[in-house]
Amino acid sequence: MLLAREFVDYITRQTIRKLSPQWLETTDLQVAAEFMAAIIEEDLAVEDQLNDEVRELLSQYSEYMRKESVSYQDMFRRIKNTLITQRKVIRASGRDSGDSMKLSRDKINDISHKLVASFRKAREFRQKKDPNDVRLEIVKSMTELLAMEEKVDRAARTKIRSQKKDIPEGTEEWDLLLRRYYAEELKKFGIDLNR
Repeated sequence: MLLAREFVDYITRQTIRKLSPQWLETTDLQVAAEFMAAIIEEDLAVEDQLNDEVRELLSQYSEYMRKESVSYQDMFRRIKNTLITQRKVIRASGRDSGDSMKLSRDKINDISHKLVASFRKAREFRQKKDPNDVRLEIVKSMTELLAMEEKVDRAARTKIRSQKKDIPEGTEEWDLLLRRYYAEELKKFGIDLNR
C-alpha cells in the first residue's frame, strides 16, 4: 500500500481528534478512527490491485517486450495508465501526478467525499456542520499530516544518500535502510511502525 497502515491509523486518529466535537460528534473516538482507516485502506487498495493486475498482464508479454526492446517500466506505465483511464480510477500516487506528497490532491479529495458520505450513513456519527465544511476540514487535516510524512520520507532518503558507500535506489539494501530510517523519523512524531 502507498501509505503504511500504521501511518493511516495515525492520520485517522489525528483527523478524528481535530473534527470532534466541533465538526463531528461520535460516541467513541477509537471506533471512529478505525472506521475512517478502513475506508482509506479500502480506497488505496484499489490501486494496489490494479498494480497486481498489470504485473500479471506483463508476465504474459515478457517475450514480446524482450523482442521489441521495450522496458518493463515503460510497459507497466502504459498499461496502468490505460486501465486507470478505462476504469476511471483516481490515481493515488501524488508523485505520479506532480504532487510532492505521497497521495495526490485528487485522491485526498476523493477520500474526503467518501468519508463524509460514510459518516452520513453510519449511526455512530453526527455531522454538526455542513457536510462540505466537514469534508474541507478532513482535506486540510490530511494534507497537513501528509506534508509532515513527506518531510519524514525526505529525511530518511537523505540519511541513505549521506552514507559513505553509494547505495543505489531500488536495491534490497536501499529498501531495508529506507524502512529503518523512515521508522526512526516517524518515531520522532510518536508513530511506531514496529508495533
